[in-house]
Amino acid sequence: MQRMARPRTINRDRVMDCAEQLVQRDGAVALTLDAVAREAGITKGGLQYCFGCKDDLIAALIDRWIASFEADVRQHTPPNASAADKVRAYVQVCAQMDEATRTRIVGTLMTLLHSPDHLRRIRDWYTGWLTHDFCHSDEARQIRTMFFAAEGAFFLRSFGFITMQDKEWHDAFADIQRLIMPASPAEAADA
Repeated sequence: MQRMARPRTINRDRVMDCAEQLVQRDGAVALTLDAVAREAGITKGGLQYCFGCKDDLIAALIDRWIASFEADVRQHTPPNASAADKVRAYVQVCAQMDEATRTRIVGTLMTLLHSPDHLRRIRDWYTGWLTHDFCHSDEARQIRTMFFAAEGAFFLRSFGFITMQDKEWHDAFADIQRLIMPASPAEAADA
């Protein structure tokens, strides 16, 4: 009796990990189907079976990053959270990102510069964060400022425009968090 070989399964997350590593190491222009297949140790046909084309692979990378980030934000968001609570959680997640995560995200974002069609997905995601029913209130303006401050700090450090030790990074994010957090009675007395 002849046994049939078990079909090989391709782990999509592992392939996306390989694609991110490739971009981190060799830059966004290195993201080709041939290079990703080589990096993942699979055939180009197998890669195309999983993702279709390069644009589909990039879309999957974006969707995975967004889903992961939003899951982290939900873990830091209290039940029945206000918009301010959600942005505080967003800032907290940004503050806690390690170097490897920041580098991975920047690599993915650099890939987007070469794929403008994917920018719409990121724009929509940011729009979701910046749209509130009370968009003209003082609180909404404070939330927006806090959000922009966190994003600015993230991009400045991640793209290497500034160098910042971890302590300074955490201090900066503590300051950002305080932009809309009410002062405790002790802090108000010291002011």
